[in-house]
Amino acid sequence: MLRSAKPKTARGKRAQERRQPQVIENVKRAMVLRGATTSETVNTALQDLYALKKPDAVYFSKKNEILPFEDDTKLEFLTQRNDTSLFLLGTHSKKRPHNLVMGRMFDFHILDMLELGIEYAIPAYVFDSVKCAVGSRPLFLFQGDVFDQREDYSKFKSLLIDFFHGEEIHGIDLKGIQHLISVTAGPFPDDGQPGLIFFRVFALQFKKSGTRTPRVELQEMGPAFDFRIRRTRFADHSIWKEATRVPKELQLKKTKNVSRDGLGDTYGRIHLGDQKLDDIQTRKMKALKRIRREKMMGNMIDDSTVVGLD
Repeated sequence: MLRSAKPKTARGKRAQERRQPQVIENVKRAMVLRGATTSETVNTALQDLYALKKPDAVYFSKKNEILPFEDDTKLEFLTQRNDTSLFLLGTHSKKRPHNLVMGRMFDFHILDMLELGIEYAIPAYVFDSVKCAVGSRPLFLFQGDVFDQREDYSKFKSLLIDFFHGEEIHGIDLKGIQHLISVTAGPFPDDGQPGLIFFRVFALQFKKSGTRTPRVELQEMGPAFDFRIRRTRFADHSIWKEATRVPKELQLKKTKNVSRDGLGDTYGRIHLGDQKLDDIQTRKMKALKRIRREKMMGNMIDDSTVVGLD
């Protein structure tokens, strides 16, 4: 770990304050680096994923002796030095060929990480299509119930969304959405091993439809990967609870009889007293006037009166 010395200048003090926990955190930056041995498939995959993450990423082309599942001190040192909370490491060995390790940090310690094996890969330069602009936001499409049923798949989904999240915004122009990332869970084989996960990237094309809403077409722009989950390391419940704690300044104050759903819609509950139906104002019609109705009832009683004979 880096030594946290007392700053001697105002500039150093401001830089140290930026690294402290904030109520509204900055954009999560990612560190993309190579391991001691890599293959051409791994190198191309790192470059393509780095291109999708830019400009909120830093890429190290030199080799690094890092084995995160055996010793994570060097990786934690590099993430703290470069002020990155996400990392993507590429390695290659006979036991685990074409390997990617994706993870995130909390307080400059590894929170959770997941190892992916590349079973099939097509680099982005092979596809003859329009490429997305630097810094554009992707749409995500997860297909398969297993992403909500298995812990390793749900963590992989969470890591992907966190990796490409970007800056927090409240609105976006339709033309600003330029690409879509589709993640599909394949069937599980009979040997009990995790199935393949199909990672595809498509460019969005807006065509004329004759209405205000354009017709959307997808064109694959790459890269394309078939992943298989290998080793995992997840944080325990207490550390995960501390890492996902919402600051008091951002917590919504509870209001009586007001609730919100998962989509942010607000619902209110109104309590009414006893309703007197006779006093409720209804539609003003002559037939419904009380005076006229009572007068008609009085006339009916007078007409039905029987006069006795002498």
